[in-house]
Amino acid sequence: MASLRNANPRLKKYFKENYIPQALLCGILVTCPEDPLRFLEGMIMVIIKSGLQNLLWDMCIAPSMKPNIRRLSETYLEQLFELDDQLMTPELMIKACSFYTGHLVKTHFGTWRDITHANQNVVLADKMNRAVTRYNFRLQKSVFHHWHSYIEDQKEKLKNMVLRIQRIIYCHKLTIILTKWRNRARYKNKKKEDELISKHELQLKKWRNRLLLKGASAGKSNLPEQSSSEVCLVGETPECDISQLPERAILQIFFYLSLKDVIICGQVNRAWMLMTQLSSLWNAIDFSTVKHVIPDKYIVSTLQRWRLNVLRLNFRGCLLRPRTFRSASHCRNLQELNVSDCPTFTDESMRHISEGCPGVLYLNLSNTTITNRTMRLLPRHFHNLQNLSLAYCRRFTDKGLQYLNLGNGCHKLIYLDLSGCTQISVQGFRYIANSCTGILHLTINDMPTLTDNCIKALVEKCSHITSMVFTGAPHISDCTFKALSTCKLRKIRFEGNKRITDASFKFIDKNYPNLSHIYMADCKGITDSSLRSLSPLKQLTVLNLANCVRIGDVGLRQFLDGPASVRIRELNLSNCVQLSDVSVMKLSERCPNLNYLSLRNCEHLTAQGIAYIVNIFSLVSIDLSGTDISNEALNVLSRHKNLKELSVSACYRITDDGIQAFCKSSLMLERLDVSYCSQLSDMIIKALAIYCINLTSLSIAGCPKITDSAMEILSAKCHYLHILDISGCVLLTDQILEDLQIGCKQLRILKMQYCTNISKNAAERMSSKVQQQEYNSNDPPHWFGYDRAGNPLTQPDNITSSKGSLELTVEKSTYSSEEEVA
Repeated sequence: MASLRNANPRLKKYFKENYIPQALLCGILVTCPEDPLRFLEGMIMVIIKSGLQNLLWDMCIAPSMKPNIRRLSETYLEQLFELDDQLMTPELMIKACSFYTGHLVKTHFGTWRDITHANQNVVLADKMNRAVTRYNFRLQKSVFHHWHSYIEDQKEKLKNMVLRIQRIIYCHKLTIILTKWRNRARYKNKKKEDELISKHELQLKKWRNRLLLKGASAGKSNLPEQSSSEVCLVGETPECDISQLPERAILQIFFYLSLKDVIICGQVNRAWMLMTQLSSLWNAIDFSTVKHVIPDKYIVSTLQRWRLNVLRLNFRGCLLRPRTFRSASHCRNLQELNVSDCPTFTDESMRHISEGCPGVLYLNLSNTTITNRTMRLLPRHFHNLQNLSLAYCRRFTDKGLQYLNLGNGCHKLIYLDLSGCTQISVQGFRYIANSCTGILHLTINDMPTLTDNCIKALVEKCSHITSMVFTGAPHISDCTFKALSTCKLRKIRFEGNKRITDASFKFIDKNYPNLSHIYMADCKGITDSSLRSLSPLKQLTVLNLANCVRIGDVGLRQFLDGPASVRIRELNLSNCVQLSDVSVMKLSERCPNLNYLSLRNCEHLTAQGIAYIVNIFSLVSIDLSGTDISNEALNVLSRHKNLKELSVSACYRITDDGIQAFCKSSLMLERLDVSYCSQLSDMIIKALAIYCINLTSLSIAGCPKITDSAMEILSAKCHYLHILDISGCVLLTDQILEDLQIGCKQLRILKMQYCTNISKNAAERMSSKVQQQEYNSNDPPHWFGYDRAGNPLTQPDNITSSKGSLELTVEKSTYSSEEEVA
C-alpha cells in the first residue's frame, strides 16, 4: 500500500485528506485516554513532526496496544485472490480500503458513543437530584416567608390595638380630669365674682352714703341716681359672637381662610361648625394646600357631602388614587378643575370626570400623563370648554389635536396653553386652527421646536387672537410678526430671542394700534429704532425691555416724546447699561402715570437721576439694584412719600445711615430688598421695626452682620411679614425661628441658604409653619465675599464676590408686578 500510495498522486492526495482523521480516531478508540482533547493535540504534533509521508493508520496507538499482524505484500494478495495485474486497479484498492476503514470506524465509534451516553445519563440524574433539592428548599423558604409576614402583621395589629386602647384610656382620664378642673374653676370664678361684686357694692354703698351726706348739705340730690345707674354696669363684660353677624359678612370672613383653617374652625363649637357649613363657602375647594395632610378618604367624603355646591376644584400636585379623582365626577355643577402636576391622573380618571361633569369651563391638565384618549373625550363631553392648559403633556400627538374637531368640537375655546409640548408639529397647529377658531389667548413657552411655519399655520383661521406669549422659542423671527398682522393683538411676550430685529417693531407700529402690553426681554437685536416705532401706540401701559443692551438714551427719548408715554404704567429697563440720568429726567417729565420702574444694573445712574425720580409722584415700586447709588441718593429718594417697594440689591456703597434715612420717611413701605449689601448691620432691622411695620417682604441675603437680637425686634413689630430671605446671614441661630413663629404668624416663604448656625432640626420644625422653605447649612460661596464666621475674604475673592452678586442680580430681569399682569 505504501508503494502504491507513493506511485499514484491521487492516492497520495486521498491519504492526506482522509488518512489523518482515521489515524487519530483509531488512536482514541484503542487507547481510550482520560482527556481526549489533550491526546488529539499531542498526536497532531507528532504527525506534523514525522511528516505525511510517514503517516500510518496505527501511528497514534501505543506500541503495547498495537495488533500483532503480519504485513502482506501485494504479490501475496494477488496470488491469494487470484488476481492479475489488469484487475488490481487503484480505484478498487481505494474502495477496499474505504470499506475496511469505514467498518472499523463504525464498530469502534458505536462502542465509544454508548459509553459516552451512559456517562451523560449519570450526570443528568445528578443534576435532577440537585434541582429537586433546590426546588424543595425554595418552596419551604416561600412558605416560611408568608408565615413570617402573617405573624409580623398580627403582631403589628396587636400592638396598634394596645396603643389604641391605651390612648382611649388616656383620653378618658383626661376628660374626667378636665371636667373636674372646669367645674372647680367655674366654682372658684363664681365665688370670686360674688366676693368682688359684694365688695364693690359695699364700697359703692359707702360712697353713696358719703355723697348723700355731702348732697344734703349742698342741696344736690341727683347724684345718687347717676351712681346707681353705674352700679348696673359693674361686673358686666361685653360679648362678641360672630355667629350673630349676617351670612354675607360671615362668608367674607371665612373666604380669607384656607381649607385647613376652615376645618379647624368647624371644631371650635356648634355655632362655629354651623358657620363653616354654609353652602356658599364650599363653592371653591383647594386641596392643593393640604395635599400632604388630608388623606384620600376625607377628600372623598367632602366631595360626596358638597357635590351639588362645588363649582371649582383644585387638585394641583395631589398624589391621589384614581378612585379619589373619580369622586369628582359626582360634582355635577363643576365649572373649574385643576389637576396639574398630578402623577396619578390618567385617561381613565378623565373619562369618569368627563361623563359626570359636562359643564366644565376651565380645565388645567398641565404636566400629566394624558394621551390621545383624553383628547378624544374633550370635544365629546365638554361642549362649553373655554380655558384649556396642556402644558408639558408630552404623551399626546398631532392625532390627538385632530380629535378636537370631533362632535360639537371645542369651538368655544378662548385660552390654550401648549407650553413644553415639543411633540407638536406644523400639522398639529393646523389641526388646532381647524378646531379652535375662536382662540383669544395663546401661550407657548419652552418650545424650542416652534418655528414661523407653526404660527403661520395657526393664524390662517385663528384671526381673533389678542394675546401671544412665546418664551423659550429661539427660532421665531420677524416672519411671525408679519403673519400675526391679521390678528388684533393687545398683548405680546417674547423672551430670549436673538432673531427678532427692529423690523418686527415696524409691523407693530402699522398693524397693532391697540397693543397695551409688550414684553421683549433679552432680545439682543432690538435697538433705539424699535423704541421709535413704539412711540405712536396710544394704548401702551406695560413695556418690558430688560436685557436689551443696545437701547440707549436716544431711543428712550424718542419713545417718550410720543403719545405712548402718557399711559405707561410699568417700565422695565433692567440691564440697559447705556441709559443715564438724561433718560430718568425725561421719564419724570413725560410719564405722569408710571407705577413700576426697574433700572437694575444701569451703572451710569447717579444721585442727580434719583432726584428726578422723586418727581414721579405716581411711582409705587422702583428697582435700583446693581447701580452705583450711595447714601446720598437714598436721602434724596426718601422725599418720595408713596413708595411701597424698593430694591437696592448689590449696591455696595449703601450703609446703615442711608437705609435708616429712607425708612424714616417711607412709612408705607411693604417690600424691601437690600441683599448683598455687606455693610448693613442690625441698625436697619431696628429702623424697619420702628418705622415700617406694614412690611410684607424682606430680603437681607448676603448681609453677614445681622444678628438674632435685631431679628427678634423685627418679629415683634412686623406681624404682616409674608416673605423673608436671610440666606448667607451666618450669625443667625435657631432662636430667630422661634421668634418668627411667635411674631410673624403670616410668614409663607422663608429662605435660609448658607445659614451655618441654624440647625437642621430647627429648620424641619419651621417647615411645617410655612408653605415654602429653602435651607442648607453649607459655607457661603466665595462670591459672597466672606467666610462662615462673617469675616471678609482676601481681595481677589472680594472681586469675585462683586461679580457673582452682580450676575445674581442680572438674572432678576422682571419683578412681581409684571408677572402678575402676565
